[in-house]
Amino acid sequence: MARIIALDYGKKRTGIAVTDPLQIIASALETVDSNELIGYLKKYIAREPVERILIGYPLNFDNSATHATPLVEKFILKFGNVFPNLPVEKIDERMTSKMASREIAAMGLKKKDREEKELIDAVSAVMMLQEYLANKC
Repeated sequence: MARIIALDYGKKRTGIAVTDPLQIIASALETVDSNELIGYLKKYIAREPVERILIGYPLNFDNSATHATPLVEKFILKFGNVFPNLPVEKIDERMTSKMASREIAAMGLKKKDREEKELIDAVSAVMMLQEYLANKC
C-alpha cells in the first residue's frame, strides 16, 4: 500500500504527517517552510509511494471562508499542476491547532517547547490524519 500525507498548510510553515505503508499509524514527518513545500514533497514522493494528500481546509464555524482559505486554495491548484495524478482531499481543520496545543501540554513539555509553532503544526497534521484514518474504516 502507499502512504497518505496530511498537510497543515500555513502562510509561513506547513506541518506534515504521514501514515505507515499499511495506513494504520499516523506520525509527524516534519514542519517545512511553505515556500519550500512543493520541493520537499517532490523529493518525498520520489522516494515513497503516496496514495493521496489530505490538506487542512480552514473554515469558520458557519462554514464561511477564513482569511487562510484562499491561501490553501492557491496551494491546492499549484499542487495539482505539479502532481496531476495525485488526489487531494480537503479535511476540516477547525480547532486542530487548539487541540494540538492541548495534547502537547498534556505531554508535560516545558512551556517554551509547548509554544513552538513548528511542533503545533506537525501535531495538527497528525491529528487530521488520525481522524481521517479512524473515519475511513
